Amino acid sequence: MVKYTLLNCFFLCLLASCGGAEEIVVEPPVFEQNSCPGSILDAAPIGENEVLIWSDEFETTGSPCTDNWLFDIGNGNGGWGNNESQYYTRENATIEDNILKIKAKKETYRGYSYTSARIKTQNKFSFTYGRVEVRAKLPSGGGTWPAIWMLGDNITTVGWPNCGEIDIMEHTGNNQGITSSAIHNASGYGNTPYVNHLDRVNDVSTNFHTYGIDWTEDKIDFTVDGVVHYTYNPTNKTNSNWPFNKPQFIILNVAMGGALGGAIDTAFAESTLEIDYVRVYQ
Repeated sequence: MVKYTLLNCFFLCLLASCGGAEEIVVEPPVFEQNSCPGSILDAAPIGENEVLIWSDEFETTGSPCTDNWLFDIGNGNGGWGNNESQYYTRENATIEDNILKIKAKKETYRGYSYTSARIKTQNKFSFTYGRVEVRAKLPSGGGTWPAIWMLGDNITTVGWPNCGEIDIMEHTGNNQGITSSAIHNASGYGNTPYVNHLDRVNDVSTNFHTYGIDWTEDKIDFTVDGVVHYTYNPTNKTNSNWPFNKPQFIILNVAMGGALGGAIDTAFAESTLEIDYVRVYQ
């Protein structure tokens, strides 16, 4: 999810540049067993991004499984660094009919006019290199800002953007037929990310599409329904432009307003991000 100012970013934004052509060290993925229905976390990867090693198929009812997901609660620091208008709660993320539903609503709650949810696999599951597929139908309405994205595990020690951020998919209701993907790191972040916009995904809120990445030690391909629309592949990899040799975790959320979401339609009542599954292959 795009961060537009360093001073307001919702994590510690430590900007000490790593710079230089330092040796790239690959850390292994994190594997743990879990008991979430419809989840997989026990396959041995073969390094070709074809073996399903982790998934959540959302084959339960109620809250997302706590073996897989943590919740962010509240409005963060400065609206999660982006002047967002929503208050994140647990109640706004539920599973119904094998679909995860993250609902953004107009309602007064703890001093805020909107509620929504943000869930993440931080401290539950992270990985280095792999193919991610998320089948989703996006919310609509001016001011909605759904995102499927990733952050480096080491954000707690090196801060953002040094940890690296991979925005698999972002969308705004004020630009209904456009989705975007982006990279943020110490060499490009905030208002100057590496972004590719898609103007061909016109039915994002009426049909499911599969948003993904294929992440290797050399590059990151961004895909919609299996078609590559953007590739990030710096020629000379350094710690500032390629922090993507370390584990990252997955985040799903719907923000309201803010730097990218923009003006919220006064007629907005509620809308939902629906996710069929999240799958990671190695």
